[in-house]
Amino acid sequence: MKAETFLPDDYSPAEDEPFMNERQTEYFRRKLLAWKEELLDESRHTLEGLQDNTRNIPDIADRASEETDRALELRTRDRSRKLVGKIDQALRRIEEGEYGYCSETGEPISLKRLDARPIATLSLEAQERHERREKVHRDD
Repeated sequence: MKAETFLPDDYSPAEDEPFMNERQTEYFRRKLLAWKEELLDESRHTLEGLQDNTRNIPDIADRASEETDRALELRTRDRSRKLVGKIDQALRRIEEGEYGYCSETGEPISLKRLDARPIATLSLEAQERHERREKVHRDD
């Protein structure tokens, strides 16, 4: 087991340090783990809320409104579940030393992009190309 990397509380990855050095890697690992924990915590609260709200509502409009709210909440949880999967994939890429590099070009993904979207697998340029191709195929 490797020693834990020291990371000051105010640390932020900088362009002038070696890309994906131990500090940057640890910064993103912690960011991903915190995001995952937040999502899992929200899911637990949702499940508890859904279990508590299984009451019989006589008014049909109120019941329909509650069913709509429940469906929306479940859809949100499904999105969160998929996001947790992507976070796990990013954590795996960190372990394998592949994190932060574009899966299409192998080039480094900008630190700004990774900070904003730590699960990114494509550089901004590759993502834009991907979206343009998608749009072209959608318009066919």
